[in-house]
Amino acid sequence: MFQTRYPLALKDGALTLPETGSIVVFGPAQDANLSDLPKDRCVIVAPDFPVHAAWEKRGWTVSATPPEGAFSAAIICLPRAKALAHAWIAAASVATSGGLMVVDGQKTDGVESILKALSKKAEMQGVISKAHGKIAWLTGADVADWAATTKVLPDGFITRPGVFSADGIDKGSAALIAALPKDIKGRVADLGAGWGYLAHHILGHESVSEMHLVEANITALDCARENIKDDRATFIWGDATTHVNVTPYDLIVSNPPFHTGRKGDPDLGRAFIRAAALNVKVAGQFILVANRHLPYEETLAEHFNEVAEIGGTPAFKVIRCAKPRRAKR
Repeated sequence: MFQTRYPLALKDGALTLPETGSIVVFGPAQDANLSDLPKDRCVIVAPDFPVHAAWEKRGWTVSATPPEGAFSAAIICLPRAKALAHAWIAAASVATSGGLMVVDGQKTDGVESILKALSKKAEMQGVISKAHGKIAWLTGADVADWAATTKVLPDGFITRPGVFSADGIDKGSAALIAALPKDIKGRVADLGAGWGYLAHHILGHESVSEMHLVEANITALDCARENIKDDRATFIWGDATTHVNVTPYDLIVSNPPFHTGRKGDPDLGRAFIRAAALNVKVAGQFILVANRHLPYEETLAEHFNEVAEIGGTPAFKVIRCAKPRRAKR
């Protein structure tokens, strides 16, 4: 972990940050301890809304996307996705004009392969192994070929590094689309809308009057803006688990995430269910798709009077819920 390895790198002057200039920090975990960094000179890059909000609440300067401008150093806390790790390192190299970069990550997140590749593209100044990971500092990285690129899927949708299902349509979302009723109408919301696949198909129904796409990842939401050119769509950068709309929806759909980092976390999906129950009309419906092994049925029964599987595949279940047990809004 960064807060374990970084102090070791500073010890005895092995790693020295510039005494002046701003420092950009890519992707620190929400609970990371950055007390060894000069807070007044740091800009944190946090594309996910809950993490962004948490750092902002603690008084740090935060940006949803890599900020423009010149920085004296960059720190990259490696994300799980290799393509996003490459993109951040490339952005850091541009931001520092090939200057000092500190790369930190767990072995399970691919830090060893990243550093091996960087050793051929940069001047490695030092490496420390600790706590099942490594931290390295380097200069002069030539990583222009790692820069983020837009991927165009066969059906014309675009995605970018760091978004869920960047390489193609998620099979769970496809199963949900196949099971949707034919008479969709009124106000609809997609909790965890991603790059807009579900919303695109739902907006194919002329009787839909409004579509809210609620998504925590700013990169995914920006892709959705490009994938959906429809005046009925409203794009909301926010936490779907705490989303509350003034007027309840006729229909809510969701393919909720169930991982926090590499760790499976069904409670995340359960939070989506609770948010749906809070935001759907009494006469409305909530339709979600989930991996078959996820234990959501008890939570669904707690929050809806009607719960029934309406479709799916051997790997996924599509569940329709109605008559919410109304909690206080």
